[in-house]
Amino acid sequence: MIIRIWHGRINSSEAEAYREFIFRSGIPDYLATPGNKGAQYWQKAEGEITHVWTASWWDDPKSIEAFAGKDIEKAHYYEEDKNWLLEFEPRVVHYEVFD
Repeated sequence: MIIRIWHGRINSSEAEAYREFIFRSGIPDYLATPGNKGAQYWQKAEGEITHVWTASWWDDPKSIEAFAGKDIEKAHYYEEDKNWLLEFEPRVVHYEVFD
């Protein structure tokens, strides 16, 4: 199994709105992709900035490719992300998961 982790930064005042957006967009898209085993949204406020992460679990690189495209290391963004994100990190990280 593989975990895919994406990180972003938003203004803390917009954390609730962004979280709601992720639960209407990214999380359902992860879960609807064959080979996805689950997804979570994490956040940590640091003053005026809130760090956010999505973590999603996948069967294998091919299943990630069905969600993210050929370059699975490339971050996947939505048009609406520009309303909240302070920057667009170009890459995500993947780790092998062992139970």
